[in-house]
Amino acid sequence: MSSPSPNTLRWTGLAAAWLAAAGCDPKVSVSGASAGYGYKDAGAETASIDPERVDAPPPIAPGPTLPTADAAETAPPMAGACPPGAAPPPRSCATLGVMIDPAFAADYTCFDLGPVPGVPNAMKYGGLTLGNESCSDTLIIGGDANLPTGKLYAIKVKRDATGHVAGFEGTGAVHADAPFNDGGVAWGPGGVLFITRWPSNELQLTKPGSRIADKTIALTGLGVVHASASLGFVPAGLPGASALKLVTWSSGRWYTLAFAPDGMGTFNVTAARPGVTLPGGPEGFVYVAAGSPRFDRHALLVSEWTANNISTYTIDDGGDPVIASRRSFMTGLSGAEGAYREPATGDFFFSTWGQDEDRVIVVRGFRPIQID
Repeated sequence: MSSPSPNTLRWTGLAAAWLAAAGCDPKVSVSGASAGYGYKDAGAETASIDPERVDAPPPIAPGPTLPTADAAETAPPMAGACPPGAAPPPRSCATLGVMIDPAFAADYTCFDLGPVPGVPNAMKYGGLTLGNESCSDTLIIGGDANLPTGKLYAIKVKRDATGHVAGFEGTGAVHADAPFNDGGVAWGPGGVLFITRWPSNELQLTKPGSRIADKTIALTGLGVVHASASLGFVPAGLPGASALKLVTWSSGRWYTLAFAPDGMGTFNVTAARPGVTLPGGPEGFVYVAAGSPRFDRHALLVSEWTANNISTYTIDDGGDPVIASRRSFMTGLSGAEGAYREPATGDFFFSTWGQDEDRVIVVRGFRPIQID
């Protein structure tokens, strides 16, 4: 059994003290070496799975229809998907020891965008997304992830001659308060940002133009086990379209959340239906429609923090991962955290958490997502 290094601390003593004072159960080391407050051990698979789950739960209807991606992924990425820029191409991920699995390597290329200027505490990035408009020039990313001081930061991005994001411009600035933000930052209906909080096991909703948490939803009372790590919406046209999915760390429990407008510009979550249990200590995830190279069925890409991988699963008729289909997509990572795909280019972005200097990585080769 290994002891946690400074780079695998899940959150600082300040957050540990907060959690203890709040009366929450401390997270146990996933290595099993010792009981401790909420660190991640990147060298071990999850050891503890909450045995409580509801047998044969009633079906939950999907949430409101989202004006997002259609199931079809169109022609391969090419120059012109987004306006070209003058940024030089980013460096290859090979300099980090990060490798795309041989089964996918002929069709996909990985680039290191590096650390995000202006985001403090470079060992604690959370989830990420680009702005909610096509070919956005802004990246939004969590900083001080898992800490009460957590916030979302916004920074301008630069594109290269092919229109793909290739780097950052200027210095990031605070976009919104986001205490305890984790691997899930996703646009929902009406341009509301949905943000997972760990270890407080909450869901934050921030309305367009707001700089605060406009609504915070406690998930424990809905049956979500400790603690919410990431979330995402099933794109329109895919099985389970518009449903809100959530996964926990470290147990890897997968949920479908029923949600409805609350009349105040945000939403209520009315139920959480438990599903499968994902291995690898999952965090961020994104959907890939059938049609991208090597993806002949609709699938998920999952950032596996504990296993230091990106894995892929096919999905079932509810938009949920089929556990037996798990395959490796990328290896050699350190703390894979958030996940996002840009519709116009199809590019897959993810953040890291727990390196000496965290960074944003992008994979090119996916087909663009057709927007309705």
